[in-house]
Amino acid sequence: MASGASVSRILCTKLLINNPLAASRSRCLPLSTRPFASSQSQPTDNLFTDEHAQLRASLRKVIDKEINPYVDEWEAAKQFPAHKVFKKLGEGGFLGVSKPTEYGGLGLDYSYSIAVAEELGSINCGAIPMAIGVQTDMATPALATFGSDRVKREFLAPSISGDMVACLGVSEVGGGSDVASIQTRAVKKGGDYVINGGKMWTTSGTQADWMCLLANTSDGPPHRNKSLICLPMDAKVFFDNVHVPQEYVIGEEGEGFTYQMVQFQAERMWAAAGCLLPLQKLIWDTIEYTRSRKAFGQPILNNQTVHFRLAELETEVELLRSLLYRTIALYVAGNDVTKFASMCKLKAGRLSREVTDECLQFWGGMGFTSDVLVSRFYRDFRLLSIGGGADEVMLSIICKYMDTLPKLTAKKAK
Repeated sequence: MASGASVSRILCTKLLINNPLAASRSRCLPLSTRPFASSQSQPTDNLFTDEHAQLRASLRKVIDKEINPYVDEWEAAKQFPAHKVFKKLGEGGFLGVSKPTEYGGLGLDYSYSIAVAEELGSINCGAIPMAIGVQTDMATPALATFGSDRVKREFLAPSISGDMVACLGVSEVGGGSDVASIQTRAVKKGGDYVINGGKMWTTSGTQADWMCLLANTSDGPPHRNKSLICLPMDAKVFFDNVHVPQEYVIGEEGEGFTYQMVQFQAERMWAAAGCLLPLQKLIWDTIEYTRSRKAFGQPILNNQTVHFRLAELETEVELLRSLLYRTIALYVAGNDVTKFASMCKLKAGRLSREVTDECLQFWGGMGFTSDVLVSRFYRDFRLLSIGGGADEVMLSIICKYMDTLPKLTAKKAK
């Protein structure tokens, strides 16, 4: 097998031939000659090219060799070796697909990041893809877009290479989807910020080297008093007079809420992409199981209520794929996709609950054991309707764009 550097040059050459805009990109992705074979039906949408397929096939090799053989072991241990896994992904260029080349990224458009997110769905659990998504599309987009050169070189570059594990610090005991209500504070003292508070539900928090922390840095209005700060970590998510240099702020002080809303768009599109392959796999696994499993003298699949329901679920997955691909095409073209990204996230969360619940039902008692994937994803995918903005928040955003959200009126002083 060729080295990572040599195969990267092969695909780089192909990208340069087919896309002159890629001429300035200093790194490109590993090439795999293996046919794209990640789902029961190949995506044929015009969003993706042969280069996207090569990227996915290359990532699938890493997944098949470095991740899937160990998932059951890591599940039993209730932790996976994030640094080891991320280093392998970093060596292949998969942690910085759409990040700037000067910091080790590939400089490709966001459709390539979605191709990676979708292919990560071939990992046999939901937790590891989520941790990878935090690294690529939840903790680092604002840093890549708004951060200074210093903080990019200190935190972004090693995150892209896989030498650092990142996490995102937004949710707290008293504030999750209601981001404006967070209480963690960062007060200037000398040349530092002194941070007090704490975060919860922090994916990779116990293994992370740094956190993209959202904290209040002034007493101003809740949408204008927050900043994103790169916080070196020591496995603690509760802060008691923690000092960090003021230079670690991302972009402008007080713009953190806005920056975080930008990061949420990437997170929501990534989440929708990441559930497509698992949902499709669960449907087809259920088809095979119900075809072989008999009840009352015939295969369970022969019951019209079963094969009709599986057909409906397959249709819903394809509709989500089409909505996502439309959203990504608009995003790559420079459009505001807040409404569509929210729709994708809402549909992904609800459909994930629907598919895993319905498929588990058709597996019967076996579906409720830890021996089958449907049980694992029934557990893991429940998060999609909660994390990154609950379903109800997505609905509020959509209503805002539809101009159907009730207008709040100020209370008159007595």
